[in-house]
Amino acid sequence: MKKLWFAFTCVMGFSFLVLGWIGTRIYQEMPPIPERVVTTDGQSLIKPNEVSAGQNVWQSLGGMEVGSVWGHGSYVAPDWTADWLHREAVFILNEWSQADYENEFENLSVEQQAQLTARLTQLMRTNTFDPTSGTVTVAPVRARAFESNLKHYTDVFSAGQPDYAIPAGAVTDPDRLHKLSAFFFWTSWTAATNRADEQISFTNNWPHEPLVGNRPTGDTIVWTGVSIIMLLAGISALASWYASKREETEPELNIPESDPLALWEATPSQRATIKYFWIVSALILVQMLLGVITAHFGVEGDGFYGFPLSDWLPYSVTRTWHIQIGLFWIATAWLAAGLFIGPLVSNHEPKGQTVGINILFGALLIVVFGSLAGEWLSIHNKMTDTVSFYFGHQGYEYVDLGRVWQIGLMIGLLLWLGLMIRALLPALKQSGQQRHLVALLTVASGAIALFYGAGLTWGQHSHLSMVEYWRWWVVHLWVEGFFEVFATTVIAFTFMRLNLIRPQVAAGAALLSATIFLSGGIIGTCHHLYFSGTPTVALVWGSVFSALEVVPLVLVGFDAMEDLRRSRSSRWVQKYKWPIYFFIAVAFWNMIGAGLFGFMINPPIALYYMQGLNTTPLHGHAALFGVYGMLGIGLMLLCLRVLIPGKEWKEGALRFSFWSLNIGLMAICLLSLLPVGLLQTKASVEHGYWFARSSEFMQSDLMQVLRWMRVPGDTIFFLGAVALVIFIAGLKTGHSFRSTE
Repeated sequence: MKKLWFAFTCVMGFSFLVLGWIGTRIYQEMPPIPERVVTTDGQSLIKPNEVSAGQNVWQSLGGMEVGSVWGHGSYVAPDWTADWLHREAVFILNEWSQADYENEFENLSVEQQAQLTARLTQLMRTNTFDPTSGTVTVAPVRARAFESNLKHYTDVFSAGQPDYAIPAGAVTDPDRLHKLSAFFFWTSWTAATNRADEQISFTNNWPHEPLVGNRPTGDTIVWTGVSIIMLLAGISALASWYASKREETEPELNIPESDPLALWEATPSQRATIKYFWIVSALILVQMLLGVITAHFGVEGDGFYGFPLSDWLPYSVTRTWHIQIGLFWIATAWLAAGLFIGPLVSNHEPKGQTVGINILFGALLIVVFGSLAGEWLSIHNKMTDTVSFYFGHQGYEYVDLGRVWQIGLMIGLLLWLGLMIRALLPALKQSGQQRHLVALLTVASGAIALFYGAGLTWGQHSHLSMVEYWRWWVVHLWVEGFFEVFATTVIAFTFMRLNLIRPQVAAGAALLSATIFLSGGIIGTCHHLYFSGTPTVALVWGSVFSALEVVPLVLVGFDAMEDLRRSRSSRWVQKYKWPIYFFIAVAFWNMIGAGLFGFMINPPIALYYMQGLNTTPLHGHAALFGVYGMLGIGLMLLCLRVLIPGKEWKEGALRFSFWSLNIGLMAICLLSLLPVGLLQTKASVEHGYWFARSSEFMQSDLMQVLRWMRVPGDTIFFLGAVALVIFIAGLKTGHSFRSTE
């Protein structure tokens, strides 16, 4: 075990050292925000602080929930970076074409078009930023293009645009619209302007836009090849290691004849956690409803089957709530499972634990409902941009809630950590192999509480590149990293407590899994940052270590089969069949959602064309719900099973729920998200990224049919969620228990 702990510590230390170093490089080389933008003839286009103020306008109206910037955000509206860049390029080319040839650009000969695009490329890619004065100087034609785009976006956000699911009145104040346009201009400027003394833009030539010479860089292609080689090497090494261990046989484990927890009496603190699971069930149902509405906005952007729903719940609200509630119920299920498992770990009930759990429950409710209300008020222009940052909508996907609610959640997590340590402390003081598992559980609990603090590192006016760096610490490291270590440890401990696995094997397997996963997962965070105004170093490290994230998923099928074997090892184990089945589903979706669909988009050249297309929600749905959602449900069912071990469940509703959730999720992925994403990718490669996200393409007949093809999967999936909620409610009313007569 000492070797495993040493390896775990080394991986953590080295990985965070590299990730921190990359962060300093991003800070040193992030795109400059100009104090002003002026034309060569002296016209002032953008004044001091207007770019940052425009970023705040964008945040308050929903930010990444209304289209995307640098490829990060939602998928119905355009990517504003690519959209602005293309519109500006077309405006300039048409003006030059009329002046030089008295014709539209698209009607010119190939030679004439090539001449003008070469001229445009030189104009757009030349870096005119003066670091001394903080001024960007542009040609007058770009000022006229700015005014043309400003007029277009004024119409979009004031009058509304159903194709983008943007309602009328989203932004109406001319000053705010000008600042919003200044922010969009800046993101586009970073995408086309070369870094000083380099021939690549600040976003590594993203998005693909042939009109201005934005094409994949050599690093994007080369490091894609290296990442694939690293993946194959990692799989080969892991397979060889696994084969070498097959000869090492563990002594046969004597499965007990009866459930070791059959006589367990739930402690007061364990009973206090049950209310968390009722809230989880309610939030699951609400989230599924919001998901159906959000998906429908893709085909009917201003209503729901003719009802003008966007007047009250526009797309930006439903998508925000859909994501936030999903994170809330998954995290709540996991946190409640930790609190429930605590007394099982140490056989100790700390004094006052129930009071702490009840206080935490109240605090979580305040954060949940307060943040959801604030987001609604912000999007409906009931708050100023500054108030919105603190109480409304921060505008950053997965970290949408206002700063005050974010701080409240952080305080709640620290309270949860204190409750966990109080419960685990007696077990930490004991000797034996179980102590290693408890220590890992404590480390994971500490990381869950503390790493959410990365979301507090930015302010209202922070540079977008640095916000993205820290935001992915929360989304990738917090959710995908340490929560997974926590869950792996909890599951290992549960099997150990049921005497289905030896303490030493459970501790060693959990520690090894955490080490292998984090060896690629921590530095692999950078695969989200390839084109977010970051230097090439983020692409290099991110591509290599992101590939290594997939390596441990190769063997999760063995773990799943082992879990299935355990579920059939004895008659009494059948009581835990459905929690175990959900754990098996986690392994399946880890391979499909995180492994197959994840690696499909993660190599640099793939992400260059695919970022922000429907291949992203394909990975997101399959990985977030398929892995973390299924895991949250499994942990919830496990705790509810242990709560009253002597009563048998009626399994019909659970059986229906399990298969409906999995079949429905697969149908959503294969019938709609995957084909839409692949067709968008083809359009991105052939015409440019802007076209793959445009209403001209997304509102075509074929794409509309494929978006409607979500209905079968959504329906099956939703019915599975309803069945689960009915079963959970039945545990309260008694309808989900078999009659003893």
